[in-house]
Amino acid sequence: MDRYEMMTMMPVPKLITKLSVPTIISMLVTGFYNTADTYFVGRISTQATAAVGLVFSVMAIIQALGFFCGHGSGNYLSRRLGAGDIKEANEMASTGFALSMLIGLSVAVVGICFIRPIAQLIGATPTTMQDTMDYMRIILIGAPFMTGQFVINNQLRFQGSATYAMVGLMCGAVINVGLDPLLILCFHMGVSGAAIATVAGQFVSFCVLWIGSRKGENIRIRFSNIHINAHYVKEIINGGAPSLFRQGLAAVATLLLNTAAGNLGGDAAIAGMSVVTRVMMLVASALIGFGQGYQPVCSFNYGANLKSRVREGYFFCVKYGTIFLCIGAFCCFAFAPQIIAWFRDDADVIAVGTVALRYQALALPLMGTTVMTNMMLQSIGAGIKASITASARNGIFFVPLILILPQTLGIFGVEITQAVADVLALLLSVPLAYSELKKMKAE
Repeated sequence: MDRYEMMTMMPVPKLITKLSVPTIISMLVTGFYNTADTYFVGRISTQATAAVGLVFSVMAIIQALGFFCGHGSGNYLSRRLGAGDIKEANEMASTGFALSMLIGLSVAVVGICFIRPIAQLIGATPTTMQDTMDYMRIILIGAPFMTGQFVINNQLRFQGSATYAMVGLMCGAVINVGLDPLLILCFHMGVSGAAIATVAGQFVSFCVLWIGSRKGENIRIRFSNIHINAHYVKEIINGGAPSLFRQGLAAVATLLLNTAAGNLGGDAAIAGMSVVTRVMMLVASALIGFGQGYQPVCSFNYGANLKSRVREGYFFCVKYGTIFLCIGAFCCFAFAPQIIAWFRDDADVIAVGTVALRYQALALPLMGTTVMTNMMLQSIGAGIKASITASARNGIFFVPLILILPQTLGIFGVEITQAVADVLALLLSVPLAYSELKKMKAE
């Protein structure tokens, strides 16, 4: 069975399951090694844990730029493959990759030149300043490889080659998790060791994914196919803007969250909220992996004008994604104190983290609908609607809430902001999803 036949004729539940298993594994592994730094740094001090949490907003921006180019180019090339236009698919793959490397290099240069002002901007205190700068400087050096590997990974997924993408991410994860205890605990390199482990893992992922992109039916990235012109940039913006908004606003949300937590509860509050953020990322990563298995099915079949398969896949993913999140929510709510203590056994950190984790767990099942809606809208090229849903959770609702609730409710306002934003994001997503699904049914 060739790629076109598989993507357009295999039963939708079977196809999504086939493509989502490696992406779920990839996302869980990614989520796991994102939490590894927090876990091992937690063995150093509360200030070090807070510093890693602060730099997470910078990493989120780098990821946002990588996903912007990766989802923008991946969505378009998948629709072109579905329509049989191989030439444009090839050119988009190379153009998206080249653009991501240029952006990553620019971020690295600018970030290193202005590292202290950036550290102050993201909320570093006098006690966390040095750790924040040490960690961030090394992370910025790896920015081009981070953005590049996000592009190759997403392009492979959108071609239906999720296994290659999984192998690339897993190789990087093994390196990261292996180096963390070695550099932090054995060689006593502190937060610098954690950053080196992260960048080494990203570089290995980049290399393995590059090799994977040159295997089988996968599109080869070639210099001759790079065309950074208005046509391709417009398509990257249309398909990638939702990811940029989603990830970029996550960085802004993290910055505001850390600032509010630090003002009301000091380093312990920052550390507690940082741990909660990583834990929720780990739980949500499985859902995102499931959705990433749906995305190539959605974009490919939409390009092939098989709209009924797009609808079927959406409802399949919402149903089973929500069931999974209910299980995850129960575990997070029931074992919240133990989960926080596993990262940092500090009474003040546990007190803040437990309340925040339990409230976020209550709203967690709602993400099944909001995430799948965003992925569906983005994959069919509904850029404006996708950008709105992508901005809802961490932007449209979170930003005003984090500015208002802590002022009226104190640290409790910080702890419940994300949960309230999740409820409001669901109410916005449902009518946007309904409008497109109704249109597809009519067609």
